[in-house]
Amino acid sequence: MAKTDLLVRVLQTLESSPAMYLAESGIWSYPGDEGLKVALADLVGDQKSLSARAAAILEDRGVNLPRVAYPLSYTAWHDLDLGYLMSRVIDRLRAQAAECDALAANAADDAAAAELAIEAVHSARRHADALEQLVARSRAGLLGTAPSGAVSAAPAAAS
Repeated sequence: MAKTDLLVRVLQTLESSPAMYLAESGIWSYPGDEGLKVALADLVGDQKSLSARAAAILEDRGVNLPRVAYPLSYTAWHDLDLGYLMSRVIDRLRAQAAECDALAANAADDAAAAELAIEAVHSARRHADALEQLVARSRAGLLGTAPSGAVSAAPAAAS
């Protein structure tokens, strides 16, 4: 495997995620809890940051950036509630963490790829855990409630 192949795989793994698709298709237009939308936007921000760093390294190495496509099945999600889609997003985050962990293990001669892959692993795990907690709270009817039991203000929707 060429030195740049690992970075290309990290980039492809990040950019083809369900969360990135949901962001491109308009997270705020999907029916569902605002807290989930905010958490997804945070996840996508982290994935875009990691993707941009991988792309910059590849460009510095003179590598043409790959075109990343989403699976066609994602197009069926447009009218679905985000709560319903969260299990798919979380499962994909767990798989993404495993993929990036394997890439990091094979990146001994490419410190930049190893570092980015490890960051992607930690980010995916952290966001998957956070989304799982939000989904559990949502199913329990606890979203929008502060720990003391007082109702908290809902986050403002981005335009």
